[in-house]
Amino acid sequence: MSFQSLGLNSQLVENVSSLGFEQPTPVQQQAIPEILAGHDVLAGAQTGTGKTAAFGLPLLHRLLEGNGTVTEAKQVKALILTPTRELAQQVFDSLSGYAKDTELKVAVAYGGTSMKVQVKALESGVDVLVATPGRLLDHAHVRTVDLSKISYLVLDEADRMLDMGFIDDIKRILKRMHVERQTAFFSATFGKQVKKLAYDILDDPKLIEVTPSNSTAVTVEQMVYPVDKHRKSELLAYLIGSKNWQQVLVFTKTKQGSDELAKELGKDGIKAVSINGDKSQGARQRALDDFKSGKARVLVATDVAARGLDIEQLEYVVNYEMPFKAEDYVHRIGRTGRAGQAGHAISLMSLDEEWALRAIEELLDKRLPQQWLEGYEPDPTIEPPENRRRGRSSDKRRAKAKSQIHKNRGRYRSRK
Repeated sequence: MSFQSLGLNSQLVENVSSLGFEQPTPVQQQAIPEILAGHDVLAGAQTGTGKTAAFGLPLLHRLLEGNGTVTEAKQVKALILTPTRELAQQVFDSLSGYAKDTELKVAVAYGGTSMKVQVKALESGVDVLVATPGRLLDHAHVRTVDLSKISYLVLDEADRMLDMGFIDDIKRILKRMHVERQTAFFSATFGKQVKKLAYDILDDPKLIEVTPSNSTAVTVEQMVYPVDKHRKSELLAYLIGSKNWQQVLVFTKTKQGSDELAKELGKDGIKAVSINGDKSQGARQRALDDFKSGKARVLVATDVAARGLDIEQLEYVVNYEMPFKAEDYVHRIGRTGRAGQAGHAISLMSLDEEWALRAIEELLDKRLPQQWLEGYEPDPTIEPPENRRRGRSSDKRRAKAKSQIHKNRGRYRSRK
Protein backbone atom coordinates (compact mmCIF):
# COMPACT_ATOMS: atom_id res chain seq x y z
CA MET A 1 0.00 0.00 0.00
CA SER A 2 1.20 3.50 -0.85
CA PHE A 3 0.16 6.97 0.34
CA GLN A 4 -1.21 7.64 -3.14
CA SER A 5 -3.49 4.61 -2.91
CA LEU A 6 -5.07 6.12 0.22
CA GLY A 7 -6.54 8.88 -1.95
CA LEU A 8 -4.49 11.76 -0.59
CA ASN A 9 -3.92 15.04 -2.43
CA SER A 10 -1.08 14.64 -4.97
CA GLN A 11 0.97 17.52 -3.50
CA LEU A 12 0.79 15.95 -0.05
CA VAL A 13 1.91 12.61 -1.46
CA GLU A 14 4.82 14.30 -3.22
CA ASN A 15 5.84 16.09 -0.03
CA VAL A 16 5.67 12.92 2.05
CA SER A 17 7.77 11.10 -0.53
CA SER A 18 10.39 13.86 -0.49
CA LEU A 19 10.61 13.40 3.29
CA GLY A 20 11.52 9.75 2.75
CA PHE A 21 8.20 8.10 3.62
CA GLU A 22 7.10 5.61 0.98
CA GLN A 23 4.82 3.16 2.79
CA PRO A 24 2.20 4.16 5.38
CA THR A 25 2.47 2.60 8.83
CA PRO A 26 -0.39 0.44 10.19
CA VAL A 27 -1.96 3.31 12.14
CA GLN A 28 -1.76 5.52 9.04
CA GLN A 29 -3.34 2.84 6.87
CA GLN A 30 -6.31 2.64 9.23
CA ALA A 31 -6.73 6.25 10.37
CA ILE A 32 -6.26 8.15 7.12
CA PRO A 33 -9.26 6.64 5.26
CA GLU A 34 -11.55 7.12 8.27
CA ILE A 35 -10.59 10.78 8.73
CA LEU A 36 -10.86 11.40 4.97
CA ALA A 37 -14.39 9.98 5.16
CA GLY A 38 -15.28 12.52 7.84
CA HIS A 39 -15.55 10.14 10.79
CA ASP A 40 -14.51 10.87 14.36
CA VAL A 41 -11.59 8.64 15.35
CA LEU A 42 -10.47 7.11 18.64
CA ALA A 43 -6.97 5.75 18.10
CA GLY A 44 -4.66 3.82 20.38
CA ALA A 45 -1.21 4.60 19.06
CA GLN A 46 2.18 4.35 20.70
CA THR A 47 4.82 7.01 20.26
CA GLY A 48 6.84 6.34 17.13
CA THR A 49 4.07 4.67 15.11
CA GLY A 50 3.60 7.63 12.75
CA LYS A 51 0.48 9.08 14.34
CA THR A 52 1.30 12.69 13.36
CA ALA A 53 0.96 11.80 9.68
CA ALA A 54 -2.03 9.60 10.54
CA PHE A 55 -4.08 12.64 11.53
CA GLY A 56 -2.08 15.40 9.82
CA LEU A 57 -2.22 14.22 6.22
CA PRO A 58 -6.00 13.63 6.00
CA LEU A 59 -6.59 16.87 7.89
CA LEU A 60 -4.53 18.85 5.38
CA HIS A 61 -6.20 16.98 2.51
CA ARG A 62 -9.69 17.96 3.68
CA LEU A 63 -8.66 21.59 4.02
CA LEU A 64 -7.13 21.61 0.54
CA GLU A 65 -10.01 19.82 -1.16
CA GLY A 66 -12.52 22.08 0.55
CA ASN A 67 -10.73 25.22 -0.61
CA GLY A 68 -10.77 26.12 3.07
CA THR A 69 -7.95 28.63 3.27
CA VAL A 70 -8.55 31.21 5.96
CA THR A 71 -9.35 34.80 5.03
CA GLU A 72 -10.77 36.16 8.28
CA ALA A 73 -8.45 37.56 10.92
CA LYS A 74 -7.88 35.47 14.06
CA GLN A 75 -9.86 32.54 12.66
CA VAL A 76 -8.64 28.93 12.88
CA LYS A 77 -9.92 26.05 10.75
CA ALA A 78 -8.21 23.14 12.50
CA LEU A 79 -6.79 22.82 16.01
CA ILE A 80 -4.29 20.27 17.28
CA LEU A 81 -3.81 20.19 21.04
CA THR A 82 -0.64 18.70 22.54
CA PRO A 83 0.49 18.39 26.16
CA THR A 84 3.98 19.94 25.90
CA ARG A 85 6.00 22.55 24.06
CA GLU A 86 8.34 19.95 22.57
CA LEU A 87 5.50 17.92 21.10
CA ALA A 88 3.79 21.04 19.78
CA GLN A 89 6.98 22.08 17.99
CA GLN A 90 7.48 18.58 16.63
CA VAL A 91 3.93 18.37 15.24
CA PHE A 92 4.23 21.88 13.78
CA ASP A 93 7.49 20.98 12.02
CA SER A 94 5.95 17.80 10.59
CA LEU A 95 2.79 19.52 9.34
CA SER A 96 4.81 22.35 7.82
CA GLY A 97 6.74 19.75 5.84
CA TYR A 98 3.57 17.99 4.72
CA ALA A 99 1.96 21.30 3.65
CA LYS A 100 4.97 22.58 1.69
CA ASP A 101 4.08 24.30 -1.61
CA THR A 102 0.40 24.54 -0.71
CA GLU A 103 -1.57 27.63 0.31
CA LEU A 104 -2.25 26.29 3.79
CA LYS A 105 -0.99 28.26 6.78
CA VAL A 106 0.27 26.34 9.80
CA ALA A 107 1.10 28.05 13.11
CA VAL A 108 2.20 26.98 16.60
CA ALA A 109 1.52 28.47 20.05
CA TYR A 110 2.99 27.33 23.35
CA GLY A 111 4.25 28.83 26.59
CA GLY A 112 7.80 29.81 27.45
CA THR A 113 8.11 32.07 24.41
CA SER A 114 6.85 35.53 23.50
CA MET A 115 3.18 35.83 22.61
CA LYS A 116 3.96 38.68 20.20
CA VAL A 117 5.40 36.37 17.55
CA GLN A 118 2.42 34.06 17.90
CA VAL A 119 -0.05 36.95 17.72
CA LYS A 120 1.52 38.11 14.47
CA ALA A 121 1.06 34.65 12.97
CA LEU A 122 -2.57 34.54 14.11
CA GLU A 123 -3.53 38.04 12.96
CA SER A 124 -4.38 37.08 9.40
CA GLY A 125 -5.87 33.73 10.38
CA VAL A 126 -4.40 30.23 10.04
CA ASP A 127 -5.62 26.97 8.62
CA VAL A 128 -4.00 24.72 11.24
CA LEU A 129 -2.98 25.78 14.73
CA VAL A 130 -0.87 23.48 16.91
CA ALA A 131 -1.03 24.54 20.54
CA THR A 132 -0.70 23.60 24.18
CA PRO A 133 -3.91 24.11 26.20
CA GLY A 134 -2.60 26.80 28.56
CA ARG A 135 -1.14 29.08 25.89
CA LEU A 136 -4.19 28.63 23.67
CA LEU A 137 -6.43 29.87 26.48
CA ASP A 138 -4.08 32.83 26.98
CA HIS A 139 -4.70 33.83 23.37
CA ALA A 140 -8.44 33.20 23.67
CA HIS A 141 -8.69 35.37 26.78
CA VAL A 142 -7.03 38.36 25.11
CA ARG A 143 -8.98 37.66 21.90
CA THR A 144 -6.00 37.14 19.62
CA VAL A 145 -7.63 33.92 18.39
CA ASP A 146 -11.25 32.94 17.75
CA LEU A 147 -12.06 29.23 18.19
CA SER A 148 -15.72 29.41 17.26
CA LYS A 149 -15.33 28.30 13.65
CA ILE A 150 -12.99 25.34 14.09
CA SER A 151 -14.06 22.44 11.91
CA TYR A 152 -11.40 19.92 12.94
CA LEU A 153 -10.00 19.07 16.37
CA VAL A 154 -7.18 16.67 17.23
CA LEU A 155 -6.16 15.74 20.76
CA ASP A 156 -2.66 14.29 20.51
CA GLU A 157 -1.39 12.21 23.44
CA ALA A 158 -4.60 12.89 25.30
CA ASP A 159 -3.63 10.65 28.21
CA ARG A 160 -0.63 12.83 28.97
CA MET A 161 -2.74 15.98 28.86
CA LEU A 162 -5.03 14.50 31.52
CA ASP A 163 -2.07 13.32 33.60
CA MET A 164 -0.73 16.88 33.54
CA GLY A 165 -4.02 18.29 34.82
CA PHE A 166 -5.29 19.86 31.59
CA ILE A 167 -8.80 18.44 31.83
CA ASP A 168 -10.33 21.76 32.96
CA ASP A 169 -8.44 23.69 30.27
CA ILE A 170 -9.66 21.25 27.62
CA LYS A 171 -13.26 21.72 28.79
CA ARG A 172 -12.88 25.51 28.60
CA ILE A 173 -11.51 25.20 25.07
CA LEU A 174 -14.37 22.93 23.99
CA LYS A 175 -16.92 25.47 25.25
CA ARG A 176 -15.47 28.05 22.85
CA MET A 177 -15.79 25.71 19.86
CA HIS A 178 -18.74 24.87 17.65
CA VAL A 179 -20.39 21.56 18.50
CA GLU A 180 -20.40 20.39 14.87
CA ARG A 181 -16.83 19.40 14.12
CA GLN A 182 -14.73 16.37 13.27
CA THR A 183 -12.59 15.14 16.15
CA ALA A 184 -9.65 12.74 16.31
CA PHE A 185 -8.47 11.46 19.67
CA PHE A 186 -5.02 9.82 19.90
CA SER A 187 -3.72 8.21 23.08
CA ALA A 188 -1.04 5.64 23.93
CA THR A 189 -2.90 4.44 27.03
CA PHE A 190 -6.60 4.27 27.92
CA GLY A 191 -7.37 4.78 31.57
CA LYS A 192 -10.89 5.38 32.90
CA GLN A 193 -10.57 9.18 32.72
CA VAL A 194 -9.21 9.04 29.16
CA LYS A 195 -12.12 6.89 27.98
CA LYS A 196 -14.68 9.17 29.64
CA LEU A 197 -13.27 12.27 27.95
CA ALA A 198 -13.06 10.49 24.60
CA TYR A 199 -16.68 9.41 24.56
CA ASP A 200 -17.85 12.79 25.87
CA ILE A 201 -16.40 14.66 22.89
CA LEU A 202 -16.49 12.07 20.09
CA ASP A 203 -19.50 11.31 17.91
CA ASP A 204 -19.84 7.61 17.05
CA PRO A 205 -16.04 7.24 16.67
CA LYS A 206 -14.22 4.67 14.61
CA LEU A 207 -11.92 2.70 16.91
CA ILE A 208 -8.37 2.20 15.65
CA GLU A 209 -6.02 0.08 17.69
CA VAL A 210 -2.99 -1.23 15.82
CA THR A 211 -1.53 -2.68 19.03
CA PRO A 212 -3.23 -3.59 22.30
CA SER A 213 -3.77 -0.58 24.54
CA ASN A 214 -1.17 -0.01 27.25
CA SER A 215 1.38 -2.10 25.36
CA THR A 216 5.00 -1.55 24.36
CA ALA A 217 6.64 -2.01 20.96
CA VAL A 218 7.79 -5.56 20.29
CA THR A 219 11.06 -4.20 18.91
CA VAL A 220 12.09 -2.87 22.33
CA GLU A 221 14.16 -5.21 24.50
CA GLN A 222 13.37 -4.54 28.16
CA MET A 223 15.52 -5.32 31.19
CA VAL A 224 15.33 -4.47 34.89
CA TYR A 225 18.50 -4.22 36.98
CA PRO A 226 17.88 -4.34 40.75
CA VAL A 227 20.43 -2.10 42.49
CA ASP A 228 20.81 -0.14 45.71
CA LYS A 229 19.52 3.41 45.34
CA HIS A 230 22.82 5.05 46.30
CA ARG A 231 24.65 3.09 43.58
CA LYS A 232 22.35 3.92 40.66
CA SER A 233 24.52 6.68 39.17
CA GLU A 234 27.58 4.45 39.49
CA LEU A 235 25.81 1.60 37.68
CA LEU A 236 24.49 3.92 34.98
CA ALA A 237 27.98 5.28 34.27
CA TYR A 238 29.32 1.72 34.17
CA LEU A 239 26.68 0.58 31.66
CA ILE A 240 27.20 3.57 29.39
CA GLY A 241 31.00 3.28 29.49
CA SER A 242 31.46 -0.49 29.38
CA LYS A 243 28.86 -1.07 26.66
CA ASN A 244 29.89 2.06 24.71
CA TRP A 245 26.38 3.49 24.52
CA GLN A 246 26.60 6.68 22.47
CA GLN A 247 23.11 8.18 22.69
CA VAL A 248 21.14 7.55 25.88
CA LEU A 249 17.90 9.15 27.09
CA VAL A 250 17.60 8.89 30.88
CA PHE A 251 14.43 9.56 32.88
CA THR A 252 14.30 10.90 36.43
CA LYS A 253 11.28 11.78 38.57
CA THR A 254 12.21 15.33 39.54
CA LYS A 255 13.64 18.46 37.97
CA GLN A 256 16.37 18.71 40.60
CA GLY A 257 17.20 15.06 40.12
CA SER A 258 17.74 15.51 36.38
CA ASP A 259 20.22 18.35 36.93
CA GLU A 260 22.08 16.49 39.68
CA LEU A 261 22.40 13.29 37.62
CA ALA A 262 23.76 15.20 34.60
CA LYS A 263 26.44 16.70 36.87
CA GLU A 264 27.29 13.29 38.36
CA LEU A 265 27.73 11.74 34.92
CA GLY A 266 29.94 14.67 33.95
CA LYS A 267 32.21 13.87 36.89
CA ASP A 268 32.56 10.36 35.44
CA GLY A 269 33.68 11.80 32.11
CA ILE A 270 30.33 11.30 30.37
CA LYS A 271 29.03 14.47 28.69
CA ALA A 272 25.41 14.87 29.79
CA VAL A 273 22.76 17.59 29.54
CA SER A 274 19.38 17.89 31.23
CA ILE A 275 15.96 19.27 30.35
CA ASN A 276 13.12 19.95 32.75
CA GLY A 277 10.24 22.34 33.32
CA ASP A 278 12.40 24.87 35.20
CA LYS A 279 14.55 25.57 32.15
CA SER A 280 13.64 28.12 29.50
CA GLN A 281 12.55 26.91 26.10
CA GLY A 282 15.83 28.14 24.65
CA ALA A 283 17.88 26.17 27.18
CA ARG A 284 15.82 23.06 26.56
CA GLN A 285 16.26 23.39 22.82
CA ARG A 286 20.03 23.86 23.13
CA ALA A 287 20.29 20.76 25.29
CA LEU A 288 18.25 18.75 22.80
CA ASP A 289 20.34 20.03 19.87
CA ASP A 290 23.57 19.06 21.67
CA PHE A 291 22.17 15.58 22.28
CA LYS A 292 20.98 15.08 18.71
CA SER A 293 24.27 16.32 17.25
CA GLY A 294 26.36 14.06 19.47
CA LYS A 295 27.95 16.84 21.52
CA ALA A 296 26.26 15.31 24.55
CA ARG A 297 26.17 11.57 25.05
CA VAL A 298 23.32 11.54 27.57
CA LEU A 299 20.10 13.54 27.85
CA VAL A 300 18.56 13.44 31.34
CA ALA A 301 14.90 14.43 31.37
CA THR A 302 11.75 14.46 33.44
CA ASP A 303 8.58 12.91 32.05
CA VAL A 304 6.97 16.24 31.25
CA ALA A 305 10.02 17.73 29.53
CA ALA A 306 10.64 14.61 27.44
CA ARG A 307 7.10 14.39 26.13
CA GLY A 308 7.19 14.82 22.37
CA LEU A 309 10.93 14.35 21.92
CA ASP A 310 11.55 13.00 18.43
CA ILE A 311 15.05 11.57 18.20
CA GLU A 312 15.77 9.41 15.17
CA GLN A 313 17.29 5.99 15.81
CA LEU A 314 17.47 6.45 19.58
CA GLU A 315 18.56 3.02 20.78
CA TYR A 316 18.74 3.37 24.57
CA VAL A 317 16.24 4.62 27.15
CA VAL A 318 17.03 4.28 30.85
CA ASN A 319 14.57 4.57 33.71
CA TYR A 320 16.97 5.89 36.34
CA GLU A 321 13.97 6.04 38.65
CA MET A 322 10.81 4.01 38.18
CA PRO A 323 7.86 6.22 37.21
CA PHE A 324 5.11 7.20 39.65
CA LYS A 325 2.49 6.00 37.17
CA ALA A 326 2.74 2.74 35.29
CA GLU A 327 1.42 4.40 32.12
CA ASP A 328 4.47 6.67 32.11
CA TYR A 329 6.64 3.59 31.60
CA VAL A 330 4.91 3.01 28.27
CA HIS A 331 5.51 6.60 27.22
CA ARG A 332 9.12 6.61 28.36
CA ILE A 333 10.26 3.54 26.51
CA GLY A 334 8.22 4.61 23.49
CA ARG A 335 11.10 7.00 22.75
CA THR A 336 13.08 4.01 21.44
CA GLY A 337 12.12 1.27 19.02
CA ARG A 338 10.37 3.79 16.80
CA ALA A 339 9.12 2.96 13.29
CA GLY A 340 10.03 -0.70 13.71
CA GLN A 341 13.65 -0.12 14.72
CA ALA A 342 15.31 -2.06 17.52
CA GLY A 343 15.61 -0.42 20.93
CA HIS A 344 16.64 -1.12 24.51
CA ALA A 345 14.77 -0.03 27.64
CA ILE A 346 16.75 -0.37 30.87
CA SER A 347 15.27 0.17 34.34
CA LEU A 348 17.38 0.65 37.47
CA MET A 349 15.18 -0.49 40.35
CA SER A 350 15.89 -0.07 44.04
CA LEU A 351 14.09 -2.17 46.63
CA ASP A 352 11.67 0.60 47.55
CA GLU A 353 10.53 0.78 43.91
CA GLU A 354 9.36 -2.82 43.59
CA TRP A 355 5.75 -1.62 43.91
CA ALA A 356 6.24 0.43 40.75
CA LEU A 357 7.51 -2.62 38.86
CA ARG A 358 4.49 -4.63 39.98
CA ALA A 359 2.18 -1.88 38.72
CA ILE A 360 3.96 -1.81 35.34
CA GLU A 361 3.77 -5.57 34.97
CA GLU A 362 0.08 -5.51 35.83
CA LEU A 363 -0.53 -2.81 33.21
CA LEU A 364 1.43 -4.68 30.53
CA ASP A 365 0.08 -8.06 31.68
CA LYS A 366 3.52 -9.62 31.57
CA ARG A 367 6.63 -10.06 33.68
CA LEU A 368 9.67 -7.95 32.84
CA PRO A 369 13.02 -9.77 32.81
CA GLN A 370 15.39 -8.98 35.68
CA GLN A 371 19.09 -9.50 36.09
CA TRP A 372 21.57 -8.85 38.87
CA LEU A 373 24.86 -7.46 37.59
CA GLU A 374 27.98 -8.78 39.27
CA GLY A 375 29.38 -6.18 41.62
CA TYR A 376 26.10 -4.27 41.78
CA GLU A 377 23.88 -6.79 43.55
CA PRO A 378 21.39 -5.06 45.88
CA ASP A 379 21.66 -5.58 49.63
CA PRO A 380 18.17 -5.93 51.16
CA THR A 381 19.61 -5.77 54.67
CA ILE A 382 20.29 -2.04 54.23
CA GLU A 383 17.46 -0.19 55.93
CA PRO A 384 15.91 2.54 53.73
CA PRO A 385 16.61 6.01 55.21
CA GLU A 386 12.90 6.81 55.49
CA ASN A 387 12.34 3.69 57.59
CA ARG A 388 15.27 4.51 59.85
CA ARG A 389 13.79 7.96 60.48
CA ARG A 390 10.51 6.37 61.46
CA GLY A 391 12.19 3.90 63.81
CA ARG A 392 11.13 0.78 61.90
CA SER A 393 14.47 -1.03 61.98
CA SER A 394 14.25 -4.47 63.59
CA ASP A 395 16.23 -7.68 63.83
CA LYS A 396 13.17 -9.55 62.59
CA ARG A 397 12.99 -7.46 59.41
CA ARG A 398 16.69 -7.91 58.72
CA ALA A 399 16.44 -11.67 59.15
CA LYS A 400 13.54 -11.76 56.71
CA ALA A 401 15.53 -9.66 54.23
CA LYS A 402 18.54 -11.99 54.43
CA SER A 403 16.30 -14.94 53.70
CA GLN A 404 14.71 -13.15 50.76
CA ILE A 405 18.00 -12.23 49.13
CA HIS A 406 18.91 -15.89 48.68
CA LYS A 407 15.53 -16.61 47.10
CA ASN A 408 15.89 -13.62 44.79
CA ARG A 409 19.35 -14.62 43.63
CA GLY A 410 18.05 -17.88 42.21
CA ARG A 411 14.96 -16.23 40.72
CA TYR A 412 16.83 -13.38 39.02
CA ARG A 413 19.65 -15.54 37.74
CA SER A 414 17.18 -17.96 36.21
CA ARG A 415 15.97 -15.07 34.02
CA LYS A 416 19.40 -14.28 32.56
